[in-house]
Amino acid sequence: MVADSVMDASEKNIYQNLISIRFILVLITFGFFLLASERPNGPYIVVLGTAQDGGLPHAGCRKVCCKNAWEKPEANKRVASLGIVDPVSGKSWMIDATPDFPEQLTALTDDHRSNLEGIFLTHAHIGHYTGLMHLGREVMGSANIDVFAMPRMSRFLTNNGPWNQLVELGNISIQPIRNKVTVGLAKNLWMEPIQVPHRDEYSETVGYRISGSKRSLLYIPDIDKWSKWEMNIVTEISKNSFVLIDGTFFAGNEIPNRDMSEIPHPFIVESMNILHHLSETAKNKIHFIHLNHSNPLHDPESPEAKSVRNNGFNIAQEDQEFQL
Repeated sequence: MVADSVMDASEKNIYQNLISIRFILVLITFGFFLLASERPNGPYIVVLGTAQDGGLPHAGCRKVCCKNAWEKPEANKRVASLGIVDPVSGKSWMIDATPDFPEQLTALTDDHRSNLEGIFLTHAHIGHYTGLMHLGREVMGSANIDVFAMPRMSRFLTNNGPWNQLVELGNISIQPIRNKVTVGLAKNLWMEPIQVPHRDEYSETVGYRISGSKRSLLYIPDIDKWSKWEMNIVTEISKNSFVLIDGTFFAGNEIPNRDMSEIPHPFIVESMNILHHLSETAKNKIHFIHLNHSNPLHDPESPEAKSVRNNGFNIAQEDQEFQL
């Protein structure tokens, strides 16, 4: 009888352990299911950065706008860039190679479980192409990463060091693109460069329309003024599902020691005035991005940020996703 009771207790323990193991396996399976369900099934866009070329904090800035970011790294903002991810193929593309390229590449490869296939450049200002240096032999030593560039941008890279070394060593492979000529990336995924007026000292400037089977996103991080563009911003908003546009400066008094005519951008107050008549649905498409370090929109609790939201517009956020 004693032996039987010991056996019964042992069997009971084994049974309980099996139940526990099964429960743990169910939880793990459910966790993987939830993780998979969080990711879109089709192509999507992720915001890799929202700041102007110098990021936040800005080199040499000790003003209030950067003080918090120097003291609290979690308040730092990466330079404006988008990632385009195709979960089916496991491939991804990046718009612009910024000074924050290492962190942004890691976000694409690790957080979004994809392999970088190529980089689409907008223009030759430092926050938009200098991250290419990480592809060279001093760092990654990459092999023939596609870099999509307009004609002047292509010539700039191939005729000037150190960028031409990337071409000569086969670290990058320049893929020519043209204004309003669509490039197919994957099934149900297309890129269309759209030229915009900007300070084109070294190259022309483009934004991009990224299209999927259901939705499209228009991305214009840099433009001089909406009135200088041959296209109509209101019309373009109506044609796209999401619109991420130049929000460099909130107003014209942010940099008192600079002639703002030398760095023309549509102030956010100007853009909101131009677009104030749009419907609530149309306004909700619009997200301001490429914020200068001086821009009060970096602080979501600032009166200026609240005014943007109260007027029906949005402020782009790092890691924000848009399904196409």
